[in-house]
Amino acid sequence: MADTLIDKAPEAASTAQLRRQMLKEFWFYFSENRGAVIGLFVFLALVVVAVLAPVIAPHSPFEQYRDAVLVPPVWTDGGRASFLLGTDAVGRDILSRLIYGAQYSLFIGVFVTTLSLTGGILVGLIAGYYRGWVDTVIMRLMDIILAFPSLLLALVLVAILGPSLTNGMIAIALTLQPHFVRLTRAAVMSEKTRDYVTAARLAGAGPLRLMFRTILPNCTAPLIVQATLSFSNAILDAAALGFLGMGAQPPAPEWGTMLAEAREFILRAWWVVTFPGLAILITVLAINLMGDGLRDALDPKLKRS
Repeated sequence: MADTLIDKAPEAASTAQLRRQMLKEFWFYFSENRGAVIGLFVFLALVVVAVLAPVIAPHSPFEQYRDAVLVPPVWTDGGRASFLLGTDAVGRDILSRLIYGAQYSLFIGVFVTTLSLTGGILVGLIAGYYRGWVDTVIMRLMDIILAFPSLLLALVLVAILGPSLTNGMIAIALTLQPHFVRLTRAAVMSEKTRDYVTAARLAGAGPLRLMFRTILPNCTAPLIVQATLSFSNAILDAAALGFLGMGAQPPAPEWGTMLAEAREFILRAWWVVTFPGLAILITVLAINLMGDGLRDALDPKLKRS
């Protein structure tokens, strides 16, 4: 047994060294894209703000101050130090609602991306591995979904299921799923004919093992990039549904819902619209920049020697 442990020790050390080398290589190509690095730090800051929202937020996002309705930001005339970004039409602190809104955005992104990624991988693996009529039926169904504008299809689904944040996230996940199906199918079809898959099949590996243990790990790079971009699309679509009254419902401090509540005050109280819009813009831009960096780091064709 001692000999077995001695034999495994160099193998474990070699594996750890290989992983460290891969991480160094990944960070080298990722960090060459300065926009991606900035996007990463902005996204990490958003995560910290969302996690520490109860500590950071100066007020409750639902508390109404009747003596402070539509108070402007602190640097303008009439502003108050206790409301740095001003208040909305019912006296709620905008900064606190923006901070708590980060929790909604991250939750929406994680839930939608996980649901669409999981479903897309399963369906794409089946289509790419079995081909034939199964592939034809699945891909025609995906083509039908892609033929509709994503926001319009999500609106129809939410109208059927009922307006709520949960139903909105499910609808958005269904509209994003075809992208993962197509990517997974293409990657599986490319990897399926390689020698290592043939060797695993000759060694007695069954279809499930071939799909999930042999082929799928080699298809992850494009899926990771698409998941990052879908994360930002999910936040943007959820904000659009909230703005149209079909997503998160008031008084939830979701950024799209905040925009919807502030529409009638856009001319006389610019801050109630500007700050939620900037929060959506900065978050989506940061995640998209991060996705570009992931593409540069994970795609061998884009790596420069």
